[in-house]
Amino acid sequence: MIVAALTALLPALGFGTPAGAAGTSTFNSSSHPILFVHGYNGSGANWDTMVSRFRNDGWPAAYLDQWSYDSRQSNATTAEQLAGEVDRLLAATGASQVDVVTHSMGGLSSRHYLKNLGGEARAEAWVSLGGPNHGTDTANGCFDPSCAEMRIGSNFLTALNSGDETPGGPRYATWWSPCDTVINPDTSVALTGAGNTRTACLGHNALLTDATVYAQVRSMINS
Repeated sequence: MIVAALTALLPALGFGTPAGAAGTSTFNSSSHPILFVHGYNGSGANWDTMVSRFRNDGWPAAYLDQWSYDSRQSNATTAEQLAGEVDRLLAATGASQVDVVTHSMGGLSSRHYLKNLGGEARAEAWVSLGGPNHGTDTANGCFDPSCAEMRIGSNFLTALNSGDETPGGPRYATWWSPCDTVINPDTSVALTGAGNTRTACLGHNALLTDATVYAQVRSMINS
């Protein structure tokens, strides 16, 4: 009876079904807190669908960080702020590493953090959904500092992609869609050394809500 009572109480505390118990929980003792990094003109709310799925799969709310930042500023500035958010999340959860899940331009600041600010020691897995990792021609039409950095051949991207595109210990993975009209060319997303997955015909923002992409991301970061 005590076990049954505790099982019933855990969802109310935000912990979902305990790992190993009957149910769909995929959260376990080796799972890391997840920092979600949105793209240009986005916000942490962009992740509502994916985060709700993680919650339904047993992940504690404290492990799901829908971070927001000023996407107009340089990605290097965002990377410095991201470093502080990672440290905050680790302190709040007591974990030793995070998983970083990004959409679109969010992949650039987080990669800068991993490569140049010591983040590779604090991140176990990194995910890019539709990231302009080698630039996109759609950035030619906007003029914020971050947009200039997303342009094909920008100094920021040249430095970011020099040498090893997937440095250090984290596991890297990207997802790209042949129907993504925001990232041109489509091949911009894939990184040497990463697991690169082509999705079904999805729009740029649909990568955030597609159930198949979610299941693949969850499996990757939790493996």
